[in-house]
Amino acid sequence: MNLPGWITLATILIAAILLASERLRPDLVGLLVILALSITGVITSEQAFSGFSQSAVMTILSVFVISEALERSGVTRWIGQRLLHLAGSSERRLSTVLMLTSAGLSTIMKPIASAATLLPTTMGISRQSGVRPSRLMMPLSFGALLGGTATLLTTANIIVSTTLEQADFQPYGLLDFLPIGIPLILAGTLTVVVLAPHLLPDRDVSGQVSRIRRLHDELEQSYGLPERCSEVIVQHSSRLKGETLHAGGLAAELGLGILGIWRNGNVLLAPDRNTILQTGDILILDGKLHANQKRHYGLRDAENDQFSTPFGTEEIPLIEATLIPRSELGGRSLRQIDFRQRFGLQVLAIWRQGTVLKGPVGDVSLRFGDALLMQGPREQIEALDQDPNFLILEEATNARPPARAWLAIGILATSLGLGAAGVLPVAVATLAGATFMVLCGEITMNDAYQSIDWKTILFVAGMFPLSIAMQTTGLAQMIGNALIGFTTGLGSLGTAAALLIATIGFSLFLGGQTAGMILAPIAIASSNAIDMDPRGMAMAVAIGCSLAFISPMGHPAHLLVMGPGGYTFRDYARLGAPLAIISILVTLAGLHWIWNI
Repeated sequence: MNLPGWITLATILIAAILLASERLRPDLVGLLVILALSITGVITSEQAFSGFSQSAVMTILSVFVISEALERSGVTRWIGQRLLHLAGSSERRLSTVLMLTSAGLSTIMKPIASAATLLPTTMGISRQSGVRPSRLMMPLSFGALLGGTATLLTTANIIVSTTLEQADFQPYGLLDFLPIGIPLILAGTLTVVVLAPHLLPDRDVSGQVSRIRRLHDELEQSYGLPERCSEVIVQHSSRLKGETLHAGGLAAELGLGILGIWRNGNVLLAPDRNTILQTGDILILDGKLHANQKRHYGLRDAENDQFSTPFGTEEIPLIEATLIPRSELGGRSLRQIDFRQRFGLQVLAIWRQGTVLKGPVGDVSLRFGDALLMQGPREQIEALDQDPNFLILEEATNARPPARAWLAIGILATSLGLGAAGVLPVAVATLAGATFMVLCGEITMNDAYQSIDWKTILFVAGMFPLSIAMQTTGLAQMIGNALIGFTTGLGSLGTAAALLIATIGFSLFLGGQTAGMILAPIAIASSNAIDMDPRGMAMAVAIGCSLAFISPMGHPAHLLVMGPGGYTFRDYARLGAPLAIISILVTLAGLHWIWNI
């Protein structure tokens, strides 16, 4: 292998390490790839920036806008609600409808958007039906990924299709994935419905299910509030008397949250930081004070039988929320973002990877997938629901879709129909759909800009030169020949199986976008060496990018449901492993019968 090939291989390895370790943001890694390959002369300056002119970038950008417009129109949530309500209270029927609905929505929007749209509805159905969220959240995310195998509009599929076009082969059309994707959705749904009752945990987690009228009591028990909290009385000699909650220093100095104040027989939940304390006030604390701390502040224990401690009411409810995939708050603590002052809500606990983080949580760095238990006035909760960083895990109550939702459906159907029929290129068709969503008022231009995950756009555009370098330096051909040698005696289907399994492995650690970028050129080179259809071999890579079931790190949709479902890493492996095996077998059968591999 020549020097440019070694430089390209080193760039791949270093980029993979940076992405897997999360030491740098993906978009920054993409820009570093451009610099590394262009400065060393592996690719020309035109090739270095060619990723930004690829139709794939515009297609991905347009899909972000269309997905957001559909969600804002209310049509996707309404469809999900209607279908899930029809499923009744049977766990198997709920899992079936949930997976098929999630997969269906993923054919027209991003899989992560599909999961996020259905998540609040699933939580509401769970509470009403008596089926715990831990039995439904994973089918939701698995269905979203399986739906991505049936459409070109998944980011990894777009990347693989564009790589084919770069190599002078015909790119995929909108419907080319359906012959394999539909059997995968059906086989995957059957597998989950049969195995989930035996393999998924029946765990008492955040959002524990029951009738909706008992939600507050259950949230208190799920997060262990009664065991953690204490009640103290402000004595006449207390240093807190006449001070505001903020000036008193209980929260700032001791890290204790004040959930409420009993005063003259009435309770004030989620008190404002400017509330002035009075003698005889009973403070409901999220935590406990030591004896010397009580003496220091002039407090004494309250008699527990004087009152019952309510943690949520209709006006001051307990709710759960989770960070959305594009949240800017990941890695920052509640104190750093001044959450209490910014939103007027108090975070009582955080559910992370099957464990409740109790006690003071102000300095805990937030992670994508955390479920946060909050308390506060309903108007503040409604304001939080409009914030682009959070998703409220509470079922919406829309009885029917807004009138303008039908216009969004018409725009979507027209644009995708033109793309599927070949009247317009897919990139032009999706861009037309996104543009008319804005022109018709389904989404504003500012909201359209905010809906785009620019990190993904920069990352994809930055990694395309890596695919070019693999082909021009002969690195892809070298690895392809090695792969063929490794699968000697197994035929072309054995080579496809090796590519499929390798893609799943890469996706688990690096994500489907990176896996598609690295392995698509290898698939094309392998097919050329054995005289097979490159589009069929590349299909193995495209499908493999959506089959990363055995780890929550395989796709953001898994992380999205991890907190609400109370899952651990082991939970994903138990159900994800057999689902991955079935999916591999179905995919290989489709490659053999449909693509003649």
